[in-house]
Amino acid sequence: MDESGDPVNADGCAAAERLLAERRRALGDEHLETLAAMLALADCRWAEGRLIAARRLEEAVVAGRRRQLGAGHYDTLKAVGKLAVTLAAQGDLAAARQMQEEVVQGMRHLYGDEDRETLRAINNLTGTLAAEGDFAAARTRLEAALASLVRRFGADDADSLTARGNLAAVLWQEGEHAEAYALQWEQVEACRRLYGEEAEQSRAAGKILAMMESAAAL
Repeated sequence: MDESGDPVNADGCAAAERLLAERRRALGDEHLETLAAMLALADCRWAEGRLIAARRLEEAVVAGRRRQLGAGHYDTLKAVGKLAVTLAAQGDLAAARQMQEEVVQGMRHLYGDEDRETLRAINNLTGTLAAEGDFAAARTRLEAALASLVRRFGADDADSLTARGNLAAVLWQEGEHAEAYALQWEQVEACRRLYGEEAEQSRAAGKILAMMESAAAL
């Protein structure tokens, strides 16, 4: 059950468990459809806050896809990225960073430096870099990724917005408060223009801006 009290998520997780069991019986543990069902169940475990269970499932998917598809296949890289997020959430930042570097290099090999998938992988990596306290590396990569996203997809693209918000946070951590505030103000204005003032994105961006204003006033 989620925070709203809606039991749909619980029902969905039960269905995911049944589907995985059915695919294991019919297809075996390492069939690609079984692995896909395993990853769906991992998402449910994540939503339930059961990160240990999610990690075990994701590790099995990564191992299976590496054997079935190869380490550089898109589906393998996506599974590695999911596992990296779980590792980071558990505090294993070094392992998460290594895996995210692998995803960045893999996406670059498949699609090039400025493909959306590559830039998303870089954005995910920078979150781990920042969590490790390596703000300089996070900033360098985010600035480059944001420039590419804006050039290719526009300043109001969803991925551009995500990268801009993350860059503002990193700049703030580095003590570049004026630059961070300016970026976050742009973020708020863009979200309000695109989604409306009451949208979740707008409200979240506005809260961050307000926190910056409060901190600056101290």
